[in-house]
Amino acid sequence: MRAALVSLFVAVTLGAAALSTSALGQDNAAQEMARRQAMLARLPADAAKRVFGLAVRPAAGPAHAIGDYTKGCVAGAVQLPPDGPTWEVMRPSRNRAWGHPVLIGFLQRLAAGLPTTAGWSGLLVGDIGQPRGGPMLTGHASHQVGLDADIWLTPMPPGRLSAAERDNMSATDVVRSDGRDIDARVWQPQHRRLLEAFARAPEVERIFVNPGIKRALCREAGADRAWLERIRPWWGHNYHFHIRLACPRGDTECHDQRSTPPGDGCGADLDWWLTQETKHLTPREPAIGPRVSEMPFGCAALARAP
Repeated sequence: MRAALVSLFVAVTLGAAALSTSALGQDNAAQEMARRQAMLARLPADAAKRVFGLAVRPAAGPAHAIGDYTKGCVAGAVQLPPDGPTWEVMRPSRNRAWGHPVLIGFLQRLAAGLPTTAGWSGLLVGDIGQPRGGPMLTGHASHQVGLDADIWLTPMPPGRLSAAERDNMSATDVVRSDGRDIDARVWQPQHRRLLEAFARAPEVERIFVNPGIKRALCREAGADRAWLERIRPWWGHNYHFHIRLACPRGDTECHDQRSTPPGDGCGADLDWWLTQETKHLTPREPAIGPRVSEMPFGCAALARAP
């Protein structure tokens, strides 16, 4: 019965899930451009994906998130600088390093402490969001309100990467080929410490990882397991993990996601993700999606702003 209910849940809500597949996230510049052009050829002029996906700069005004993580937008977004002392922005040609100032500041602060707290040299930051948020042309159903970010499971290398390297190199796959556990040849204690550092940050609402990674974290966590509650399994995410912040205080038009169930998430829920059944429930790329007029009212106004 539980499996049937989960199957129904996935079928109904897949388009609204935190989809951020590793396969699309690893597309190089040429592959991404081809996907974008194919999607643009299918979209009507008033499709939210087209309007928000082609915006190249944020709208002026105070910062606030509007709507929810899978159907919303962000006003007053700021861009994570491409280079910092403990981070580098990957896939810069996508122009997806924009987010709510709360998220951008959080990433900079947390990254600064990682060499000490996690033995992690620095972050390689994947997709955050578009200049005005909203649905993307390729690869994500969420990342719409400026509060989501993908972090590569590859430490920042010594020396700066060129723009071409950032657009074309691949991240490290830390999951075994059968998807049931981490690859012991690749996984290091620093990976756990990195994820734990993010999960313990009070700003974080949840983190999505591959089920095999969650299994390893459950095994390695030790007696203090409270931080595991925020880390949840999802398809893909074997090259990166996805962080999500809660709605900032005062952003009354932002809608938080339902809270995670209590507990460390290492029991029956995780067991289901590691069954054969999940192999038949793979996510698909989001459909064309809503028209601008079907987005939250504030987003329709933001789309028209100069």
